[in-house]
Amino acid sequence: MGVEGTIDYFADLLSNLKKKKKKQTQTVALKVRMDCEGCARKMKAVLSNVKGAKSVDVDLKQQKVTVTGYVNQKRVLEAAKATKKKVEPWPYVPYTLEAHPYVSQAYDKKAPANHVRAVPKTATITETTVDSQYTEMFSDDNPNACSIM
Repeated sequence: MGVEGTIDYFADLLSNLKKKKKKQTQTVALKVRMDCEGCARKMKAVLSNVKGAKSVDVDLKQQKVTVTGYVNQKRVLEAAKATKKKVEPWPYVPYTLEAHPYVSQAYDKKAPANHVRAVPKTATITETTVDSQYTEMFSDDNPNACSIM
């Protein structure tokens, strides 16, 4: 390796210590109970003042606020709760990303189109004997299952 290689190694090591880690841009989505345009303007004004926020998008129809920038999700949530509105992290995901999108824990009538509530992986799906009877009734394995088919 030689003397030059050793000097280069230590130079790289020292330069890496001096560099600060760059923060990554994050997008934080919140579900906020907003009634009117005034509520939306107030929410946008408060969240625009959060340190690191680059843009704030408010969708009044979906009750959704999206903050983009070098922000911390916890700080954005605290700032939104300071407005005395009902605030929670955005609970919906596209139904194509859920394994079982229409189980009782996931299905939500208030969800936007093509979205369901995010279900934790620990949620269980229970199949009752009544459900299994219906699935066996229309099974392709049983040729006498349905006369319509």
